[in-house]
Order: sequence, then structure tokens, then C-alpha cells
Amino acid sequence: MRDDLLELLWEGLLETLYMVFWSSLFALAIGIVLGITLVVTEQGGILARPRLNKVIGTAINSVRSLPLIILIVLLLPLSRLIVGTSLGPTAAIVSLSIGAAPFLGRIIENSLKEVSAGKIEAALAIGATPFTIIFRVLIPEALPALVRGVTIGIIGITEFTAVAGAIGAGGLGSLAIRFGYQRFREDVLLATVVLIILLVQFIQWTGDRVAKSINKKRYKYE
Repeated sequence: MRDDLLELLWEGLLETLYMVFWSSLFALAIGIVLGITLVVTEQGGILARPRLNKVIGTAINSVRSLPLIILIVLLLPLSRLIVGTSLGPTAAIVSLSIGAAPFLGRIIENSLKEVSAGKIEAALAIGATPFTIIFRVLIPEALPALVRGVTIGIIGITEFTAVAGAIGAGGLGSLAIRFGYQRFREDVLLATVVLIILLVQFIQWTGDRVAKSINKKRYKYE
């Protein structure tokens, strides 16, 4: 019985890590583009396009307003089109990435807005291009906040995988429901909860360490 439990937990953990890694990677790629675009196209931004900003902001808010499980169901046809199936961890990556990207986009937007306007104005005064300001001023200055924000986003995606497990995505969430709850195996349910807690704690610890390391290097050279 113990070997059976360990095997189930190991398989569920690997599936969860697989979903979290790829979903975070794709969601972050989309979120960075969204976040930067929202900052530079706002009124008074270095590439001010208020109408475009409003359209993107409305789209982000619309996606974020949908409960995750409904969004996953709506995106099942897209998952089937891209990966050939609507079940399993690979199919869930499509929904998780699209569902988490707007959330990460807002986090990145807020982090970039913490950069002092004076530094942006100084860069403009010496003739820096918008591209240079984005990648040499905005992102480097906001990096610690970006790391902390992305950490929160990855933790959110970890929680999303548990929800996705309810509709066939696999992972620890599916294990907790199918074996722990439906088959009345309290040992499986408890073990999956503990594993998810440990995974979230590890992600948070790693993010905090990276952010602190960036801050230490910055203060060292200032």
C-alpha cells in the first residue's frame, strides 16, 4: 500500500511540475509583452496609444473575470486543435497559459510602474529610444519587483493545476480528487495537500532569494 501511494504521488508530482513549468514559461512570455505594452502605451507613456491601451486592458480584464474552470472548458477546443487532445497535462498547458497570462501581465505592469518617472525622463533627455528605455531602464530598475510578482504568478499557476485536475488534466489535483476524495483514501488526500504546500513554499522561497540577491548586487554597485 505504501509503495502504491508513493508511486501515485511521484507520478502526480511530475505531472504537476510539467504543467507548472511550461504554463509559467508561456504565460510569462505573453505576460511580459502585455505588461510592457500597457505601460508604454498609456496616456503620457513613451509610446502613448490610449486607444490600444484601452483595448488591451479591456481584453485582459475580460479574461480575468472568467472563473478558471469555465475558461478551461471554453478553451478545450483550442487545446484539441493545438495538441490533438483535450485531456491530460499537455492539453491543460494551453488553458493554463492563456488563463495566467493576463494575471501576469497586470503584475508586470504594476511592477514597471514603480520605476521612478525621473529616470525615464532622464533617459529621454539624453536621446534614448523607447526600446532602450524599456530594456535598459524599466526592466532593470523593476527587476526585484518583477521577480516577486512572477513568483506570485507561478504560485497561482500551481494552484490552477489543482483546479484543472478536476476536469482531467492530471497532476496532484486530479490525484487528490480521483483517489483521495472519490475513493475515500485519506492518506492520498493528505499527502497531496502536503506536497502542494511544500511546492508552493519552495517556489516562494526561491523567488524571495532571487529578489534579495538582485537587491544586494544593486546596492553593492551603487
